[in-house]
Amino acid sequence: MSTEARWSRDATYHFIGIGGIGVSAVARVLHEQGVKVQGSDVRESQLTEGLRALGIPVTIGHAEGNVDGADVVVHSTAVPYDNLEREAARARGIPEAHRSDTLGLCLQGREGVGVTGTHGKGTVSAMITHCLITAGLDPTFVIGGLLNNYGTNARAGSGPHAVAEVDESDKSHLNLNPQHVVVNNLEVDHLNFYKGLEDIVGTMAAFIATNPNLKTLALNWDDAGVRDLAGRIDRPFLRYGTEGDDLDFAARDVVDHGDAVSFVAWRGTERLGPVTLGVPGNYNADNAAGAMAIAMGALGLDFATVKAALESYAGLENRFTVRRAGDVVLVKDYLSHPTGMRRVLQSARKMPHNKVWCVFKPYRYTLMRYHGEEYAEAFTGCDEVIITRMYAAEERPLDGIDTPWFVDVLRKGGNSVHYVPENPDVVPYLESRVGPGDLVFFFGGDDFFRMADAWADRHAAEHPA
Repeated sequence: MSTEARWSRDATYHFIGIGGIGVSAVARVLHEQGVKVQGSDVRESQLTEGLRALGIPVTIGHAEGNVDGADVVVHSTAVPYDNLEREAARARGIPEAHRSDTLGLCLQGREGVGVTGTHGKGTVSAMITHCLITAGLDPTFVIGGLLNNYGTNARAGSGPHAVAEVDESDKSHLNLNPQHVVVNNLEVDHLNFYKGLEDIVGTMAAFIATNPNLKTLALNWDDAGVRDLAGRIDRPFLRYGTEGDDLDFAARDVVDHGDAVSFVAWRGTERLGPVTLGVPGNYNADNAAGAMAIAMGALGLDFATVKAALESYAGLENRFTVRRAGDVVLVKDYLSHPTGMRRVLQSARKMPHNKVWCVFKPYRYTLMRYHGEEYAEAFTGCDEVIITRMYAAEERPLDGIDTPWFVDVLRKGGNSVHYVPENPDVVPYLESRVGPGDLVFFFGGDDFFRMADAWADRHAAEHPA
């Protein structure tokens, strides 16, 4: 049954964890589309305050009474089955919906673009969104990160298109049927939901095969997992990337300038012209090729518009976000997968620097066990690596897999590693050791970024460049 048939736009939706980046985006768009929305979260944040400013009722703290007035209670995968509000909904006979179901409701009646894959889906979604806005088409967009161009991660537009970052991490992409799909890459990740790469690729193939609305499929031909996917589907597709001759859209002659990336855009055998991205990371040439494949190959935008959009694209908040704090440069990034981290660090080393420091909180036992040696390789080239205590999320411990084990794996890989278990001790550790001209990376989540920003503010005042 489709999302349109399952859920009514006349219902009142209660969102548990409404302050989450992905959940807040859906709640915002539905509210702007005239759907009644309310929600709760455990703490106040910039996102909850922004939703309340729109007129959305937001309660801080979980309680059974929060679901009063709701026709549907919405949760993400992060909200456990025994959450008080989920239990109250079941006791009252109120239907529960996954966030992905209500994301489908946001896309209802619009030509939907869904971007998925292990890395880069937020960036590709944001680039496509910016292309459509540059073209004057005012799309709806729902993205898991704040677009620096617009200061928001979601908006209900008046145009015919909707762009969404489609999360494959928990298999909830199977609930969605967008008309245009981008698969940016497929690697081993989220082993709390998948058995391995075979399962990841097979589930993505099912996502494509069962989509009755699919018109355009764009695949990143640079990625081995995506090429494996191509052999399992019988739908036509566009190839994009930076390598190989048989590409429908390509970013070739890529030059990484440290804080910018330039390339030459091609459509098949037609040379379109040069493009310079104002964001760091040579992997963003791949992302830009994916955006071109949809913007031009599916939505009919001309190259002049796409070039103008890509060259004015300002990135996503906390995706290779550079902060200059006096005589030190800090970089914040949500990445926790070793491939993405390696790519960021490779580009970063082209920026002027003295020493490179990395601060990282290991995430999930399954990911660390599977990718331990890849993390060791990813950090190669960093002068100093600081590791904090592993965050397990909801996973149970695995025998022999813990933070000291992970630190030992990194050291055996030739890295200089320092174990600083608690977050509050990280900045004091850095302050006594980081010198002028050093580059300091924070890979993690909001707790790390608040810590980095507070240090940057203080260091800039104490050590003007």
